[in-house]
Amino acid sequence: MKIRIKGNSLRFRLTRSDIATLGSGSAIKEQTEFLSKAFGYQIIPFDGEIMNADFDGDNLVLQMPKLMIDELAHTDKVGFSAISGAVTVLLEKDFTCLDNVDEDQSDNFPNPLLKKY
Repeated sequence: MKIRIKGNSLRFRLTRSDIATLGSGSAIKEQTEFLSKAFGYQIIPFDGEIMNADFDGDNLVLQMPKLMIDELAHTDKVGFSAISGAVTVLLEKDFTCLDNVDEDQSDNFPNPLLKKY
């Protein structure tokens, strides 16, 4: 799972195993270790209808409807967006890059633009 934060905008990018874990009903969690404390971020499957994001202590928490997770896991749907208070949330599949990068992309989704090249 990757996150990008800019102002009141959150963007989550999920690998195949992230979506599989969510699809099994389990949350996915990551954290970044700073000098004095860790910043955590997680996605929790729930039975609601819309995604919502909140900040709990030192953790960014995104609740994602199980129906959305199921659609990501079993269709060509690329992602979802929602407004949570003043925050815009975008969640999408993480595709392999078209450029050469040093990052391990073995768990990313195949990039649909590769067919054009």
